[in-house]
Amino acid sequence: MDRLSGLDASFLYLETPEQLMHVCGLIVLDPETVPGGYTFSAMRDLLDSRVKKVDQFTRKVRRVPLDVGHPVWVRDDHFDINHHFHRMALPQPAGYAELMEICGHLAGQPMNRSRPLWEMVLIEGYHDVDGVEKLVVFSKMHHATVDGASGSNLISYLCSLEPDAPPLAPDDPPKASRAPGGLELLGRGVVETLMRPLGIPKLVPSSIGMIAQSIDRARQGTAMAAPLTAPRTSFNGTINGHRTIAIADMKLEDIKEVRRATGATVNDIVLSIAGGALRSYLDERGELPNEPLLASVPVSVREDSSRDVGANKVSSLFARLGTDIDDPLERLRQMTEDNRNAKEHNKAISADMLQDWAEFAAPRVFGLAVRAYAGLRLAEKHPVVHNLVISNVPGPPVPLYFLGAQVLGMYPLGPVFHGAGLNITVLSNNGVVHVGIIACEESVRNPQTMVEHFPRELERLKAEVAVGGAAHS
Repeated sequence: MDRLSGLDASFLYLETPEQLMHVCGLIVLDPETVPGGYTFSAMRDLLDSRVKKVDQFTRKVRRVPLDVGHPVWVRDDHFDINHHFHRMALPQPAGYAELMEICGHLAGQPMNRSRPLWEMVLIEGYHDVDGVEKLVVFSKMHHATVDGASGSNLISYLCSLEPDAPPLAPDDPPKASRAPGGLELLGRGVVETLMRPLGIPKLVPSSIGMIAQSIDRARQGTAMAAPLTAPRTSFNGTINGHRTIAIADMKLEDIKEVRRATGATVNDIVLSIAGGALRSYLDERGELPNEPLLASVPVSVREDSSRDVGANKVSSLFARLGTDIDDPLERLRQMTEDNRNAKEHNKAISADMLQDWAEFAAPRVFGLAVRAYAGLRLAEKHPVVHNLVISNVPGPPVPLYFLGAQVLGMYPLGPVFHGAGLNITVLSNNGVVHVGIIACEESVRNPQTMVEHFPRELERLKAEVAVGGAAHS
């Protein structure tokens, strides 16, 4: 029996039909590389054999009676791949627009909590811009099971380095664990609930120290951007359950060229490009605010955490995106300086603080609070906490094969929240940087007009770097 951490469980408590807490992914595959040729049944059987070797794919959530404790993971003794791997074909002729429409629809569908919390849909009939047919896998994994880094790792477990090579998954299947009875779960839950307040005396002093340190950094001008200081935009309100999706590509070598010329990190460059893309998008709509947009940027603390349990080991920093700066090179310089302060500030905060406080999450209280928050549309009445979430996930530097088919594109798509109905996730894959945008349909009806600005902003930044280099020489 493996108990969910408070942070993992909070993603279950926060979920409503409008605020879905799963992480999606869009994987474009080349069917011509499949040994022996593509068939759905062969791909399904291969997936079945591989997921059974990875515990996260075959366990499900079991609630504690009366919700007196966080849920536990138990093995699904009736696991059936047909409940998790589905097939559908796009209406013909089908291109990018049709693919984005069906992926947006799939992203807005909740998952069945009585089964392991993941699903994949194999989409046939998609033709790329050259008219070549490709396969697309649309995946969903609940945030209680994965964060950005672990989600990427889970997908890689199903992949291989050659079309017919062994998978990267563990060789041995997970050991079956004893399923606890209801009384045992209740007893453990009661004990955990009674013991939980004992951790408060340790948490409070460290939290007070963190606040004092943040105030001191703010006085010195070295603190990260503060939440609740973001300008309001059209994607900062109460969300519904409908989703829109758009994707784009950039060359990793172009980003590395900018990095070599400026000394900025890849993350600095990605955030600066995002800032430029959002500036152009909002300016075209006549909605560009005078103040810079504020992004929440998830940061993995997996290497620094002392906690053994929990799928989610993340912290978060806040970053101003420089949407008030037109010049791309000046925006990057400002972003680099701000990010340096934000990283130092974030490192000074305990890696486990968010996980520790999340242990006090109460399922009934969280559920009622989220519904009241949405029903009263409070996201539109208080200051904006942050405008959007941006994640930058490192991916494989070499070609991968998903169930025998070469991966041509991997586009991660995170959840959106009340008050921040836009999520941008960037993942590098074999020399290409894939950009995935997912949004509440009411907030961003046509995200394609936003994502198209990403490669354009990279070109603008490259041009400015080249001009600056020539002037310097």
